[in-house]
Amino acid sequence: MIRQLGLILRRDIAVLLLGRQSGAALPILFFLAVAMLFPFAVGPSASVLAQAGGGVIWVAALLAAILPLDRLIEPDIELGFFDQWRLRGLAEEWIVAMRILAHWLSFAPALMLATLPASVLLGLSSANLRIVEVGLLAGTPGLAALGVMIAAITAGLRGGAALAGLLVIPLAVPLLIFGAGSLANGGGSGLALTGAVSLVLLAIAPFAGGAAVRAGKG
Repeated sequence: MIRQLGLILRRDIAVLLLGRQSGAALPILFFLAVAMLFPFAVGPSASVLAQAGGGVIWVAALLAAILPLDRLIEPDIELGFFDQWRLRGLAEEWIVAMRILAHWLSFAPALMLATLPASVLLGLSSANLRIVEVGLLAGTPGLAALGVMIAAITAGLRGGAALAGLLVIPLAVPLLIFGAGSLANGGGSGLALTGAVSLVLLAIAPFAGGAAVRAGKG
């Protein structure tokens, strides 16, 4: 089974990064566009940018993570891949777990690299940049898990892509609050809470997503 899951993970990463409709660069370009436009919206004040920069990065990270939601689960259901994997003895929970990992690998490492130039545009200090990067490392797995779970729940519904975005944003609020708020206390409890919320989402998402896939096929 491990070999089969490894092949599925490799296939998922290839589809998300290199597929014909992957749009892998769009989240990063969107992220950088937000970072570039924000100083024009609030003015060039370094203190204002430094105070709000971490929050802007987290909001941009959330929006970047939800852009590919319509491609995470629904195409494989329509093509019957989940039925084929089930016949091979692979439960939907395992497939969803691999999809979460593939989704995270498809956007989070590049997002964390893009944070480096974004921090310059937003006037973040090197200390705050380290906190933001650690926060993203702790929080983006939760964003990936939440995105895949909601994509599974809304797969097959009319207007599912728009509904998925509407559902993800309020559910991601705790991650944004703790992640962006970690700058206020120099990391510490904010980063710990970000990691805790992320772990909870990672624990719940495979089971909720697998149940949603089975319900959708039924």
